[in-house]
Amino acid sequence: MRFLFIGDVVGRPGRRGVQNLLPGLREQYGIDLVIANGENAAGGRGLTLTTAEELFKAGVDVITTGNHIWDQREIIPHLDGDKRILRPLNYPPGVPGRGYSIQGQTLVVNLMGRVFMGTLDCPFRAMDHLLHELPKVPPFVIVDFHGEATSEKVALGWYLDGRVSAVLGTHTHVGTIDARILPLGTAYITDVGMTGPIDSIIGDDIKGVLDRFLTQMPTRFSVGSGHTTFNSVLVELDETNGKAKSITRIDRVCTQ
Repeated sequence: MRFLFIGDVVGRPGRRGVQNLLPGLREQYGIDLVIANGENAAGGRGLTLTTAEELFKAGVDVITTGNHIWDQREIIPHLDGDKRILRPLNYPPGVPGRGYSIQGQTLVVNLMGRVFMGTLDCPFRAMDHLLHELPKVPPFVIVDFHGEATSEKVALGWYLDGRVSAVLGTHTHVGTIDARILPLGTAYITDVGMTGPIDSIIGDDIKGVLDRFLTQMPTRFSVGSGHTTFNSVLVELDETNGKAKSITRIDRVCTQ
């Protein structure tokens, strides 16, 4: 079983990159499932029904998110309905939406870190509870861990090693080079990276971000422009035991 995980999709450039590159990648690598973090897909902040549908039409099967899922309020009433759109599992009880989705033989889980992120429930214990409470855990379990601190992400990877198929980090928009298979068979990477404009500061227009750093004054950010970088990882899983056989970075540049 092969799945592709696409790093944080940022604005129109990111959506365009997915539309242009994903169909060819699915065919080239024989991909069975595509997951994309889409919390920045709508203008760089949040997700709308329209932008979600663009990603689904391009070949994405599940959209994970993070702390920006609430930035476009129009999506909130729909989070309880569409099982293909996730928000982090470890939000407190009563929050709209769901933190996991079962797609055939695959359980996709969205977690969010707490270090520099906010006062959410413990992601470690939230995952323990889910694995314990599900009547039947599918053979493949894929976790998007949306977090700021590399140490917290690495810690969750080791904590879940052997219990899930993959722990893949998102949020920083900067891809890391530590893709590996942990000793007990879990594919891991600290951050998949970003699918968005190259000539930017983690997806945002350079001038606006520089103005914020130089003046410390409130500044409205907008999505950057130019060519699009497409960051993703391709993971192959063993169908006999759900463990990872390989994890490979798939990085492309879209000039259209």
